Amino acid sequence: MTKRTTKISLPLVVSALFLLACAGTVVATQIVSPVEAHPTARVVAMRDLRFSDRVDGGVEVTNAADNTVVAELEPNSNNFVRAMMRGLVRQRVREQQGPETPFRLTAYADGELTLEDPVTHRTVALAAFGTTNAEAFVKLLPLKAIDE
Repeated sequence: MTKRTTKISLPLVVSALFLLACAGTVVATQIVSPVEAHPTARVVAMRDLRFSDRVDGGVEVTNAADNTVVAELEPNSNNFVRAMMRGLVRQRVREQQGPETPFRLTAYADGELTLEDPVTHRTVALAAFGTTNAEAFVKLLPLKAIDE
């Protein structure tokens, strides 16, 4: 038997690492960048939410106002919601903050949807991640819109 070795060129490895670093930076920037306020857009729906891990690997989403369960995210599902929350919680941990304060999900009349962490003052424009991903959060909003 002959031993076969494969050589990978150094410029190819450096280029791949550079691309990964750029992609990671873009994602991290989107997750933690403040979003400009909507001075003219009317709020059509809003809910303060808590996300808690279940023993089975799922996530329970509760309405902070009355502690009712809004959704139960089964294990290995809702990956966008999980990734978004993981990033926001990681920021809280870095700032040595706990889970006491709920996150705020807000829908605006102009179609914008934001997820805000009042503790770290981070706001994420969820529509920036595509309609399908944003819809995963829309399902967590109240069915009745806020009156004008």
